[in-house]
Amino acid sequence: MAKNDRVIDYANYIIENNATIRKTAVFFGYSKSTVHNDIQKKLKKINGDLYFKVKIILKNNFLEKHLRGGESTRQKYLKLNK
Repeated sequence: MAKNDRVIDYANYIIENNATIRKTAVFFGYSKSTVHNDIQKKLKKINGDLYFKVKIILKNNFLEKHLRGGESTRQKYLKLNK
């Protein structure tokens, strides 16, 4: 798989699954740093339109991360109290 194909695959996966960088990295078996750098630096040069679509999803995920973290903590303590 060529690097450009890999970056496009990341972008399509994020768009189709509303995925985070972390979920994308786990799915493809690369580090979060690699996925993040590919999306932020390479995708913009390869396909600007796709980059902006991904950027919207990632921005939304960033704004919601405190909610996901809070829910995760709540679930953890519910499990511990049982």
